[in-house]
Amino acid sequence: MNPSQDTGSGGIPEDRKLYVVDSINDLNKLNLCPAGSQRLFPLEEKIPDIGTNSGNGNHSLFLVGLIIMLIVSLALVSFVIFLIVQTGNKMEDVSRRLAAEGKDIDDLKKINSIIVKRLNQLDSEQS
Repeated sequence: MNPSQDTGSGGIPEDRKLYVVDSINDLNKLNLCPAGSQRLFPLEEKIPDIGTNSGNGNHSLFLVGLIIMLIVSLALVSFVIFLIVQTGNKMEDVSRRLAAEGKDIDDLKKINSIIVKRLNQLDSEQS
């Protein structure tokens, strides 16, 4: 069809256009064929059911399962992020303690060397 010839069908969805053409063909068949040789399809068989509940039980069950899985996975991811943050905090605490203990060890070494020097001085004075 040429778009210039299709002036009356603006805004009609493609499925509806096909239904109209199909209905016109059925009417032509009824006029051309003898009575009883052509079966007339009801409107429900021509247009696919869009808003019916066929299969909605499985569909809704699938959606509920999907939502539950998303919630569980979100909870697990949140827990993992919490553990990562907690582990980072613990590592910072351990690093600070090690640095403080390293300073204490250096101070103890200095004190030990001072004591050893003083003992050597006292020993040399007594001899």
